[in-house]
Amino acid sequence: MTAGVLEDAGELVRLAQRTYADDDDAMSILADLDRRIHEPLRLALAGMVKAGKSTLLNAILGEQIAPTDAGECTRVVTWYRYAATPSITLHPHEGAPHRLPVRRDDGHLVLDLAGFAPEEIDWIDVGWPSGALTSMILIDTPGIASLSQDVSARSTMFLLPERSPSSADAIVYLLRHLHASDVRFLESFRDTAAGASETVNAVAVLSRADEIGSGRIDSLLSAGNVARRYESDGELASLALAVLPVAGLLAEGGRTLREGEFAALRELAALDRRDRERLLVSADRFARPTDTTTQSEQTRRELLGRFGIFGVRLATALIRGGVRDSTELAERLVQQSGLTDLTGFVRLHFRSRAVALKVRGVIHALEELVADRPHDGAREILAGIERLQSSSHPLRELALLSQIRTSRHPLPPADADDVARRIGGDGVSARSRLGLAESTSREEVRALVESELGRWRARGQSPLTDRATADICRVVIRSLEAIASEVAGDDRPTPHVVLAGGPGQGRGEGAHQQGEHGEHPLHGEGLPQEHSVLSARGEL
Repeated sequence: MTAGVLEDAGELVRLAQRTYADDDDAMSILADLDRRIHEPLRLALAGMVKAGKSTLLNAILGEQIAPTDAGECTRVVTWYRYAATPSITLHPHEGAPHRLPVRRDDGHLVLDLAGFAPEEIDWIDVGWPSGALTSMILIDTPGIASLSQDVSARSTMFLLPERSPSSADAIVYLLRHLHASDVRFLESFRDTAAGASETVNAVAVLSRADEIGSGRIDSLLSAGNVARRYESDGELASLALAVLPVAGLLAEGGRTLREGEFAALRELAALDRRDRERLLVSADRFARPTDTTTQSEQTRRELLGRFGIFGVRLATALIRGGVRDSTELAERLVQQSGLTDLTGFVRLHFRSRAVALKVRGVIHALEELVADRPHDGAREILAGIERLQSSSHPLRELALLSQIRTSRHPLPPADADDVARRIGGDGVSARSRLGLAESTSREEVRALVESELGRWRARGQSPLTDRATADICRVVIRSLEAIASEVAGDDRPTPHVVLAGGPGQGRGEGAHQQGEHGEHPLHGEGLPQEHSVLSARGEL
């Protein structure tokens, strides 16, 4: 099904290229649409200044590649895509692209702007041999609502173009606190991404979640509570699929932990409890000269820069709780950071719908092109768009899911939740659509599908059902029929893959499961028993 949708969209682009063959500007737009069809999902990271976008990108990649300081390179839109060998290409607004040397400084990639000012650069393209980039392109954007209007404008022009869809298929929007600027941006992205009021391609991240609890050992639990309040907020609920708490610095530190850092953290964990607690009372105290530890001030400042005071506290607590080596510590830090929930959510809601999200953006771009550049052959393009929209069930599911999210439907709340699940709001696998565990047997799945088909068919055919509800019933029935077809060829239960949980559990893939190896995530000090870090010793 998805391959056919992509093929049909590609044929539409080729039809438009034949129609606009004598229009250079139109051909440039169409060339980008053709690349978009064949590229992986484009996932942009956006947010206000200092929200932690580059840090989170590094955590996802598992490498310290994206610059995280306030240098000029962070003021330019930068694409990170898979390549067999590293490469950096600078694309100025005017003139030919420039290949830049590939250099790293203390692990970070050095993006030399080759004498160009940031405002002269359209974007930078980084090719990198990272497995995380084989299934999606990550796009790092400058800060929204920057004190520099030029910096904000670069993100706005890229993510919110006036007369074309966003170049991003989906967006991870980072916020530290819910600000009016965040709401305004997400409203604009919703309306620009692919047609008015379609909000199926944005997730909000409560970034720097460890700071919400002032770096206390239970900070991420506090952040989870705040995220749930934001998620139920009327404004944000219609603009993003979920709000997830993530401690970006902790995630990056865990994904890129070095052996020397583990040794330094182990030395801190071995200190007398009273000395350790005095040293870790604040970031300022930790970095001061002291005779409590033999570690130099430089070493402690570097630990703060890599993990923050929360990360240092958590790491030493984990080591005292039994973590024996750097590999295990890295895994535990990532588990607690919230990164697993986020990457699971992206996989569940964006990557699984990559084809539909890409095709939807291409269709919207073609509609804008025809509206801006009338042509004798445009009628055939519009007819093709209409056929594709009417025949592509994934696109109809996206449109209906958007209506459910923005309350533009005639259904009562319980039915709306049921419809959202059936059309893939909680995941696109058969069992996710039915609200069943992945270990549910084929016979149980088949029985529920048959029951649901009967229920929705009866409702759709009832003379008491209004037209809008009948239209919804037809989409749900088609989704259930697809499930029935899938189950008919499924001779065994889907393998159950257990993913690590983390703070804010409940919205990411596998968030309801236990830890990566079947154990419950971390127990003990300073946290409620079900989310604690150490057992009963109560040590920091």
